[in-house]
Amino acid sequence: MKKKFNLKKKIQQFRAWRERPREVAPLSTEEHECLNCHDHYTGNFCPRCGQSAATSRFSMKVAAENFAEAYGMGERGMFRTILDLILRPGYLILDYLRGKRASYFAPFKMYFLLAAVSLLVTHGLNITGNALHDDSEYVVNEVNQERNADSAAKSSGSVTKDDAQNSFAEDYPEEYRMYSVIFSTLEKIERFAQKYPSINVLFLLMFISGNLFLFFRHSPNIPDLRYPELFISLVYIANMYTIYSIVFDFFSLTKLTILALLLTIIPLKQMSGYGWWSTILRAIVAFIIMFVLLVAFIALMVAGVGLFVKYHG
Repeated sequence: MKKKFNLKKKIQQFRAWRERPREVAPLSTEEHECLNCHDHYTGNFCPRCGQSAATSRFSMKVAAENFAEAYGMGERGMFRTILDLILRPGYLILDYLRGKRASYFAPFKMYFLLAAVSLLVTHGLNITGNALHDDSEYVVNEVNQERNADSAAKSSGSVTKDDAQNSFAEDYPEEYRMYSVIFSTLEKIERFAQKYPSINVLFLLMFISGNLFLFFRHSPNIPDLRYPELFISLVYIANMYTIYSIVFDFFSLTKLTILALLLTIIPLKQMSGYGWWSTILRAIVAFIIMFVLLVAFIALMVAGVGLFVKYHG
Protein backbone atom coordinates (compact mmCIF):
# COMPACT_ATOMS: atom_id res chain seq x y z
CA MET A 1 0.00 0.00 0.00
CA LYS A 2 1.37 3.39 -0.99
CA LYS A 3 2.25 5.62 1.95
CA LYS A 4 0.39 8.91 2.24
CA PHE A 5 2.53 11.98 1.81
CA ASN A 6 2.69 13.84 5.14
CA LEU A 7 3.77 17.46 4.57
CA LYS A 8 3.89 18.31 8.26
CA LYS A 9 6.19 15.37 8.96
CA LYS A 10 8.45 16.30 6.05
CA ILE A 11 8.75 19.87 7.35
CA GLN A 12 9.62 18.56 10.82
CA GLN A 13 12.27 16.26 9.33
CA PHE A 14 13.73 19.15 7.33
CA ARG A 15 13.90 21.36 10.43
CA ALA A 16 15.57 18.58 12.40
CA TRP A 17 18.13 18.04 9.63
CA ARG A 18 18.73 21.79 9.31
CA GLU A 19 19.45 22.26 13.03
CA ARG A 20 21.56 19.09 13.37
CA PRO A 21 25.32 19.80 13.44
CA ARG A 22 27.30 18.54 10.46
CA GLU A 23 28.51 14.97 11.06
CA VAL A 24 31.89 13.69 9.93
CA ALA A 25 32.03 10.44 7.92
CA PRO A 26 33.09 7.43 10.05
CA LEU A 27 36.69 6.26 9.88
CA SER A 28 37.30 3.48 7.38
CA THR A 29 38.23 0.10 8.92
CA GLU A 30 39.33 -1.36 5.58
CA GLU A 31 43.04 -1.98 5.08
CA HIS A 32 44.62 0.07 2.27
CA GLU A 33 47.93 0.18 0.44
CA CYS A 34 49.06 3.71 -0.28
CA LEU A 35 49.66 4.16 -4.02
CA ASN A 36 52.30 6.78 -3.26
CA CYS A 37 54.53 5.24 -0.55
CA HIS A 38 53.07 1.67 -0.50
CA ASP A 39 52.51 1.79 3.25
CA HIS A 40 49.72 -0.45 4.60
CA TYR A 41 47.21 1.22 6.93
CA THR A 42 43.57 1.51 8.02
CA GLY A 43 41.77 4.83 7.88
CA ASN A 44 40.96 7.53 5.35
CA PHE A 45 44.49 8.90 4.86
CA CYS A 46 47.97 7.42 4.77
CA PRO A 47 49.73 8.18 8.11
CA ARG A 48 53.11 8.26 6.36
CA CYS A 49 52.58 10.65 3.43
CA GLY A 50 49.01 11.89 3.93
CA GLN A 51 47.59 10.74 0.59
CA SER A 52 43.87 9.96 0.55
CA ALA A 53 42.69 6.37 0.57
CA ALA A 54 40.18 7.36 -2.13
CA THR A 55 43.01 7.99 -4.66
CA SER A 56 42.32 5.96 -7.81
CA ARG A 57 42.93 5.91 -11.56
CA PHE A 58 41.96 8.97 -13.54
CA SER A 59 38.35 9.25 -14.65
CA MET A 60 36.14 12.08 -15.82
CA LYS A 61 35.19 12.76 -12.21
CA VAL A 62 38.82 12.88 -11.05
CA ALA A 63 39.75 15.11 -14.00
CA ALA A 64 36.89 17.49 -13.13
CA GLU A 65 38.06 17.61 -9.50
CA ASN A 66 41.61 18.42 -10.58
CA PHE A 67 40.33 21.14 -12.89
CA ALA A 68 38.32 22.63 -10.00
CA GLU A 69 41.38 22.54 -7.73
CA ALA A 70 43.24 24.77 -10.19
CA TYR A 71 40.72 27.51 -9.41
CA GLY A 72 40.52 26.85 -5.68
CA MET A 73 37.20 25.00 -5.81
CA GLY A 74 38.39 21.42 -5.45
CA GLU A 75 37.88 21.19 -1.72
CA ARG A 76 35.09 18.82 -0.79
CA GLY A 77 33.36 21.54 1.22
CA MET A 78 32.74 23.97 -1.64
CA PHE A 79 29.44 22.71 -3.01
CA ARG A 80 28.34 21.49 0.41
CA THR A 81 28.91 25.02 1.72
CA ILE A 82 26.85 26.51 -1.12
CA LEU A 83 24.01 24.09 -0.41
CA ASP A 84 24.10 24.82 3.32
CA LEU A 85 24.21 28.58 2.72
CA ILE A 86 20.94 28.20 0.80
CA LEU A 87 19.16 25.74 3.12
CA ARG A 88 20.68 26.32 6.60
CA PRO A 89 22.97 29.39 6.55
CA GLY A 90 22.80 30.28 10.24
CA TYR A 91 23.40 26.71 11.40
CA LEU A 92 26.36 26.45 9.00
CA ILE A 93 27.82 29.50 10.73
CA LEU A 94 27.26 27.89 14.14
CA ASP A 95 29.03 24.72 12.96
CA TYR A 96 31.98 26.74 11.66
CA LEU A 97 32.32 28.86 14.82
CA ARG A 98 32.16 25.73 17.00
CA GLY A 99 35.15 24.18 15.22
CA LYS A 100 33.64 22.10 12.36
CA ARG A 101 35.81 23.89 9.80
CA ALA A 102 37.18 21.03 7.73
CA SER A 103 33.66 20.37 6.43
CA TYR A 104 33.19 23.85 4.94
CA PHE A 105 34.86 26.11 2.42
CA ALA A 106 36.84 28.95 4.00
CA PRO A 107 34.68 32.14 4.14
CA PHE A 108 37.19 34.65 2.73
CA LYS A 109 38.35 32.34 -0.05
CA MET A 110 34.73 31.71 -0.98
CA TYR A 111 33.97 35.43 -0.84
CA PHE A 112 36.57 36.37 -3.47
CA LEU A 113 35.68 33.40 -5.71
CA LEU A 114 32.00 34.34 -5.66
CA ALA A 115 32.90 37.98 -6.29
CA ALA A 116 34.80 36.91 -9.42
CA VAL A 117 31.86 34.81 -10.63
CA SER A 118 29.45 37.69 -9.93
CA LEU A 119 31.67 40.02 -11.95
CA LEU A 120 31.58 37.64 -14.92
CA VAL A 121 27.80 37.29 -14.74
CA THR A 122 27.14 41.04 -14.55
CA HIS A 123 29.52 41.69 -17.47
CA GLY A 124 27.83 39.39 -19.95
CA LEU A 125 28.09 35.77 -18.80
CA ASN A 126 24.32 35.49 -18.36
CA ILE A 127 21.23 34.35 -20.22
CA THR A 128 21.03 37.59 -22.24
CA GLY A 129 24.73 37.85 -23.06
CA ASN A 130 24.72 41.56 -22.16
CA ALA A 131 26.28 43.55 -19.33
CA LEU A 132 23.69 44.16 -16.61
CA HIS A 133 25.22 47.17 -14.88
CA ASP A 134 26.78 49.19 -17.68
CA ASP A 135 26.90 52.84 -16.62
CA SER A 136 28.69 54.10 -19.75
CA GLU A 137 25.47 54.97 -21.55
CA TYR A 138 24.20 56.82 -18.48
CA VAL A 139 27.42 58.84 -18.25
CA VAL A 140 27.30 59.73 -21.95
CA ASN A 141 23.70 60.90 -21.60
CA GLU A 142 24.61 63.06 -18.60
CA VAL A 143 27.48 64.67 -20.49
CA ASN A 144 25.28 65.31 -23.53
CA GLN A 145 22.59 66.87 -21.36
CA GLU A 146 25.10 69.22 -19.75
CA ARG A 147 26.48 70.23 -23.14
CA ASN A 148 22.99 70.84 -24.52
CA ALA A 149 22.10 72.92 -21.46
CA ASP A 150 25.26 75.03 -21.83
CA SER A 151 24.64 75.51 -25.56
CA ALA A 152 21.05 76.57 -24.91
CA ALA A 153 22.18 78.98 -22.20
CA LYS A 154 24.81 80.54 -24.47
CA SER A 155 22.37 80.94 -27.35
CA SER A 156 19.81 82.62 -25.08
CA GLY A 157 22.39 84.77 -23.30
CA SER A 158 21.81 83.05 -19.93
CA VAL A 159 24.50 82.16 -17.40
CA THR A 160 26.09 78.74 -18.01
CA LYS A 161 27.23 76.25 -15.39
CA ASP A 162 30.92 77.12 -15.95
CA ASP A 163 30.17 80.84 -15.65
CA ALA A 164 28.37 80.25 -12.35
CA GLN A 165 31.30 78.22 -11.01
CA ASN A 166 33.82 80.89 -12.03
CA SER A 167 31.70 83.58 -10.42
CA PHE A 168 31.40 81.59 -7.20
CA ALA A 169 35.18 80.97 -7.15
CA GLU A 170 35.87 84.71 -7.48
CA ASP A 171 33.33 85.82 -4.85
CA TYR A 172 33.95 83.03 -2.31
CA PRO A 173 37.49 81.66 -2.87
CA GLU A 174 37.80 79.81 0.48
CA GLU A 175 34.42 78.10 0.17
CA TYR A 176 35.15 77.17 -3.44
CA ARG A 177 38.48 75.55 -2.47
CA MET A 178 36.77 73.69 0.37
CA TYR A 179 34.03 72.31 -1.89
CA SER A 180 36.61 71.39 -4.54
CA VAL A 181 38.65 69.38 -2.03
CA ILE A 182 35.52 67.64 -0.68
CA PHE A 183 34.19 66.67 -4.11
CA SER A 184 37.65 65.56 -5.23
CA THR A 185 37.95 63.31 -2.15
CA LEU A 186 34.48 61.84 -2.71
CA GLU A 187 35.30 61.15 -6.37
CA LYS A 188 38.48 59.30 -5.35
CA ILE A 189 36.52 57.21 -2.84
CA GLU A 190 33.89 56.43 -5.49
CA ARG A 191 36.54 55.41 -8.05
CA PHE A 192 38.21 53.15 -5.48
CA ALA A 193 34.85 51.55 -4.63
CA GLN A 194 34.11 50.92 -8.32
CA LYS A 195 37.60 49.55 -9.00
CA TYR A 196 37.77 47.30 -5.92
CA PRO A 197 34.15 46.42 -5.01
CA SER A 198 35.11 43.32 -3.01
CA ILE A 199 37.47 45.26 -0.74
CA ASN A 200 34.88 48.00 -0.42
CA VAL A 201 32.26 45.50 0.78
CA LEU A 202 34.71 44.07 3.34
CA PHE A 203 35.22 47.56 4.80
CA LEU A 204 31.44 47.96 4.89
CA LEU A 205 31.07 44.62 6.69
CA MET A 206 33.61 45.73 9.29
CA PHE A 207 31.59 48.90 9.85
CA ILE A 208 28.28 47.01 10.08
CA SER A 209 29.64 44.27 12.34
CA GLY A 210 30.69 46.83 14.95
CA ASN A 211 27.09 47.93 15.38
CA LEU A 212 25.56 44.45 15.19
CA PHE A 213 28.02 43.23 17.82
CA LEU A 214 26.37 45.49 20.41
CA PHE A 215 23.06 43.67 19.97
CA PHE A 216 24.14 40.06 19.29
CA ARG A 217 27.16 39.55 21.57
CA HIS A 218 25.03 37.82 24.27
CA SER A 219 22.72 35.82 21.99
CA PRO A 220 21.09 32.57 23.25
CA ASN A 221 23.11 30.29 20.92
CA ILE A 222 26.46 32.05 21.54
CA PRO A 223 26.36 33.87 24.90
CA ASP A 224 30.04 34.88 24.68
CA LEU A 225 30.18 35.85 20.99
CA ARG A 226 33.43 37.60 20.00
CA TYR A 227 33.70 40.39 17.46
CA PRO A 228 35.93 38.41 15.01
CA GLU A 229 33.37 35.59 15.12
CA LEU A 230 30.57 38.00 14.20
CA PHE A 231 32.68 39.42 11.37
CA ILE A 232 33.32 35.92 9.99
CA SER A 233 29.57 35.29 10.24
CA LEU A 234 28.85 38.39 8.18
CA VAL A 235 31.32 37.25 5.51
CA TYR A 236 29.37 33.98 5.21
CA ILE A 237 26.11 35.97 5.07
CA ALA A 238 27.61 38.13 2.31
CA ASN A 239 28.49 34.89 0.48
CA MET A 240 24.87 33.75 0.78
CA TYR A 241 23.67 37.08 -0.63
CA THR A 242 26.17 36.82 -3.52
CA ILE A 243 24.97 33.31 -4.40
CA TYR A 244 21.37 34.50 -4.71
CA SER A 245 22.49 37.62 -6.62
CA ILE A 246 24.45 35.50 -9.11
CA VAL A 247 21.38 33.34 -9.78
CA PHE A 248 19.08 36.36 -10.20
CA ASP A 249 21.60 38.21 -12.38
CA PHE A 250 22.19 35.15 -14.54
CA PHE A 251 18.50 35.03 -15.42
CA SER A 252 18.38 38.87 -15.69
CA LEU A 253 16.09 39.12 -12.66
CA THR A 254 18.14 41.93 -11.13
CA LYS A 255 15.11 43.46 -9.38
CA LEU A 256 14.87 40.34 -7.21
CA THR A 257 18.26 41.08 -5.60
CA ILE A 258 16.35 43.12 -3.01
CA LEU A 259 14.78 39.78 -1.99
CA ALA A 260 18.29 38.36 -1.48
CA LEU A 261 19.03 41.33 0.78
CA LEU A 262 15.93 40.63 2.88
CA LEU A 263 16.91 36.95 3.17
CA THR A 264 20.05 37.93 5.11
CA ILE A 265 17.91 38.20 8.25
CA ILE A 266 17.48 34.38 8.19
CA PRO A 267 21.11 33.46 9.07
CA LEU A 268 21.17 36.15 11.77
CA LYS A 269 18.09 34.59 13.36
CA GLN A 270 19.38 31.00 13.07
CA MET A 271 22.86 31.88 14.31
CA SER A 272 21.79 34.00 17.30
CA GLY A 273 18.82 31.97 18.49
CA TYR A 274 16.63 35.04 18.98
CA GLY A 275 13.03 35.09 17.73
CA TRP A 276 12.08 36.66 14.41
CA TRP A 277 10.87 40.01 15.77
CA SER A 278 13.74 40.31 18.21
CA THR A 279 16.27 39.64 15.43
CA ILE A 280 14.62 42.11 13.04
CA LEU A 281 14.38 44.82 15.71
CA ARG A 282 18.01 44.42 16.74
CA ALA A 283 19.14 44.55 13.10
CA ILE A 284 17.06 47.68 12.38
CA VAL A 285 18.37 49.54 15.45
CA ALA A 286 21.95 48.54 14.56
CA PHE A 287 21.54 49.91 11.01
CA ILE A 288 19.99 53.15 12.33
CA ILE A 289 23.02 53.64 14.58
CA MET A 290 25.30 52.87 11.63
CA PHE A 291 23.52 55.49 9.50
CA VAL A 292 23.81 58.13 12.26
CA LEU A 293 27.51 57.38 12.69
CA LEU A 294 28.04 57.56 8.93
CA VAL A 295 26.34 60.98 8.74
CA ALA A 296 28.39 62.19 11.71
CA PHE A 297 31.58 60.94 10.05
CA ILE A 298 30.77 62.79 6.81
CA ALA A 299 29.95 65.96 8.78
CA LEU A 300 33.27 65.75 10.65
CA MET A 301 35.11 65.16 7.37
CA VAL A 302 33.50 68.23 5.80
CA ALA A 303 34.31 70.33 8.88
CA GLY A 304 37.89 69.04 8.89
CA VAL A 305 38.38 69.85 5.21
CA GLY A 306 36.91 73.32 5.78
CA LEU A 307 39.32 74.06 8.63
CA PHE A 308 42.26 72.71 6.64
CA VAL A 309 41.44 74.90 3.65
CA LYS A 310 40.87 77.91 5.88
CA TYR A 311 44.22 77.71 7.69
CA HIS A 312 46.41 75.91 5.15
CA GLY A 313 44.65 76.57 1.82
